[in-house]
Amino acid sequence: MWPNISEAPFLLTGFPGLEATHHWISIPFFAVYVSVLLGNGTLLYLIKYDHILHEPMYYFLAMLAGTDLTVTLTTMPTVMGVLWVNHREVSHAACFLQAYIIHSLSIVESGILLAMAYDRFIAIRTPLRYNSILTNSRMMKIGLGVLLRGFLSLVPPILPLYWFPYCRSHVLSHAFCLHQDVMKLACADITFNRIYPVILVAVTFFLDALIIVFSYVLILKTVLGIASREEQAKPLNTCVSHVSCVLVFYITVIGLTFIHRFGKHAPHVVHITMSYVYFLFPPLMNPIIYSIKTKQIQRSIICLLSPPHTHTQP
Repeated sequence: MWPNISEAPFLLTGFPGLEATHHWISIPFFAVYVSVLLGNGTLLYLIKYDHILHEPMYYFLAMLAGTDLTVTLTTMPTVMGVLWVNHREVSHAACFLQAYIIHSLSIVESGILLAMAYDRFIAIRTPLRYNSILTNSRMMKIGLGVLLRGFLSLVPPILPLYWFPYCRSHVLSHAFCLHQDVMKLACADITFNRIYPVILVAVTFFLDALIIVFSYVLILKTVLGIASREEQAKPLNTCVSHVSCVLVFYITVIGLTFIHRFGKHAPHVVHITMSYVYFLFPPLMNPIIYSIKTKQIQRSIICLLSPPHTHTQP
């Protein structure tokens, strides 16, 4: 038996050593959270109500925005609670649920980016068959598959956390719960919980990234086969937003992985900051990228912001 098994709640951590400035640190965090909510909320509103955006490409974008919103709403309460009022306690069940949602949605986001690459691949390689291939029923199946893959694949490592005994320090290293953080506090054999996530990352993030790269190699091959430069530019322009979002997502994933694997001597605040970048930067940037690079969304935003009397009557 392990000594001193405790049911005490876990303690979240903000920025160690900077507790006195937490209220100042909370200002940019709150600004980013509000921007994420506004940006992704606006995208969802536009895609729902603007019939011009009722196309597969924008349905996938709506899935991406919905995922980013959910991740933000999952982490925001505990992060702002720690920074604003130093509310650090979190129950075991709430902590495990938060970790489950956060990690599941990371895999969901990777899957959506893969689905968006498939959408661009079909649109450019077989444009005449685009609508017959990406039907509403197929879209729903892809969306459901992406969700199931994300949420079912995280059940095996998260479920054992509920029955692990915890007898070590109950202090977590972030202001939100992560599987790898909680796992280290368990007084049990955590071999499975160490190995499974490595395999899961390999068959999700790594495999998704490889397929996305391969799909863009085929897209480039198709585009380069088009005679005129103008005709080459048109299909490539439709891919710029997606490529930008893929780079933002995978660069933050790689950055976080490198910090955890090779940054053992880096200050603890660097590890914490990189985790926040990973969870906040893609949701902040995705709506901005699509708003800047996609003309249809720009038009929808202009229509939304312009006075009602300027809208054309149906």
